Amino acid sequence: MSFVTRRKPVQAAPRDPSHGLKATLSWPHLTALGVGAIIGTGIYTLTGVAAGLAGPAVILSFAIAGAVCACAALCYAEMASLTPQAGSAYTYSYVSLGELIAWVIGWSLILEYTLVCSAVSVGWAGYASGLMEQAHWAVPKALLAGPDAGGMVNLPAVFIALAVTGMLLVGTRESATVNFFLVMIKLIALAGFVAFTLPHFDASHFHPFAPYGYGAHEADGKKYGVMGAAAIIFFAFYGFDAISTAAEEAKNPKRDLTIGIVGSMLLCTVIYMVVAACALGAQPYDVFSKSPEPLAFVLRQLGKPGAASLIAGAAVVALPTVIMVFMFGQSRVFFAMARDGLLPRRLAGVDRRGVPVAVTVLTGVISAVIAGALPLSDIASLANAGTLAAFIATACAVMVLRRRSPELERPFVTPWVWLIAPAAVLGCIYLFTSLQAKTMIFFFAWNAVGVVVYLLYGRAKSVLAPA
Repeated sequence: MSFVTRRKPVQAAPRDPSHGLKATLSWPHLTALGVGAIIGTGIYTLTGVAAGLAGPAVILSFAIAGAVCACAALCYAEMASLTPQAGSAYTYSYVSLGELIAWVIGWSLILEYTLVCSAVSVGWAGYASGLMEQAHWAVPKALLAGPDAGGMVNLPAVFIALAVTGMLLVGTRESATVNFFLVMIKLIALAGFVAFTLPHFDASHFHPFAPYGYGAHEADGKKYGVMGAAAIIFFAFYGFDAISTAAEEAKNPKRDLTIGIVGSMLLCTVIYMVVAACALGAQPYDVFSKSPEPLAFVLRQLGKPGAASLIAGAAVVALPTVIMVFMFGQSRVFFAMARDGLLPRRLAGVDRRGVPVAVTVLTGVISAVIAGALPLSDIASLANAGTLAAFIATACAVMVLRRRSPELERPFVTPWVWLIAPAAVLGCIYLFTSLQAKTMIFFFAWNAVGVVVYLLYGRAKSVLAPA
C-alpha cells in the first residue's frame, strides 16, 4: 500500500499501559473543557481587535464564524463518537484520507495548538499587566510587552504558559477539575459585565453599522471588513475541537464526546453574541478596540473601576483554562503522532498518572517563547490557518466514510450531512482566503517543512510501514 493512502482502522485505540491514556473524564468535564477553551481570549481580548476591523458589524463576524464552527462541530461529533482515539482531526484524517494528509493535518494542529497557547498567554498578560499598573507595582514596562510593543519580553505571558504546563503535569483529571471551577468564575464574570453595561446601552453606537464593509479587504497588512474580522474572531470559537483530543480519556466516549462538543459550542455562541452586543452598546467600537483589555476598559470608561478590576481579575484567574485545554490538546496530538511512529516513539511515553510528560513540557516551553516575543493578532491569525485546515479535513473525513463505510455504527450522526459538511468546507476555505497574506504564506511554508520531515522520517518509521 502506498504511504500516501495507507490508513489506520476505524476503531478505538488499544489500551497500552506504557503508551496509553487513562479514561478519567465524564461529560461535565468535557463540556467544561470546551467552554474553558472557547470562552477566553476571544471574548476578553479579541473582541476589541475584531471591532477595530469591522466596527459594530463585528456581531455579524461572530455569527458567521460561529455558523462555520457549528457545521464543523457536528462533523467532529460524528467522527469523535465513531473513532474515539486521541489525535482529533489528525486521527480522523488517518482513518479516512490516508497517512500523508493525516501528517499534514497533524503538523498543522501542532502549529495551531502551540500558537493558541501563546496567543492566550499574551491575552492574559494584557489583563495581568493592567492590574499591576493599577496596583502601582514597580515592574519595568520593558518586561510587560514584546518587541512589537516597544518592550523586551512579555514576561507575564512567559510565566503563565510555564505555570499551566506545571499544572498539566499533575494529572488529567486533576487539571480538568481545576478547569471546571475556573470556568464557573469566568461565566460569573461575563454575567457581571452584561449586568453592568446593559443600563448604559446606546443604540447610536451601532451607526454606521459596517464602516469597513462586509467583504475582506487588506490595508496596512490587516484584513478589514466583516469577513476580515470573522477570519480573526474564528479563533474565539474553535475550542470544541480540543475536546476530541481527549477521546481516549473519556469514560463513555460515544456519549460524552457528543455532549461536550455540541453542548459547549451552542452555549458559547449565545454568550459571545450577548457580551459583544453589550460592549458595543456601552462604548463606541473605536474607543475600546485599541485596548488590550477591552471589557475592563469599557467598564472603566463607564466610571466603574471596581467592576473593571473584578472583570480583569476574573480574566487573570480564568484565562489560563484556555491555555490548559489547548496545551492538553497539543500534547495529545503530539502523543498520537508519536505512538503511530510518525514522530519519535519515546515522545508517546506516559508517567504513572497517564500524562505524556515529554510532549507537555516541550509544548509549554515553545508556547512561552512565542508568547514572550510576538503580538496577539499575528499569533491568532497563524493559529486560525491550522484550525481551518483541520476543520476541512474532518468534514471531508465524514463524507468519505459515509460513502466508503456506510455500515459503521455511528453513535452520533451529523444531520443533513451533504449540506452541513460541504458548508463547513466552503466556509473554512472562504475564511482562509480572508486571512492576511503573510499568514497564508507562513502556513504553506510550515507545511512544506512538515512534508520534508515526513518524507525523511515519518514515512519509514510509521507503524504501518512495511517491515
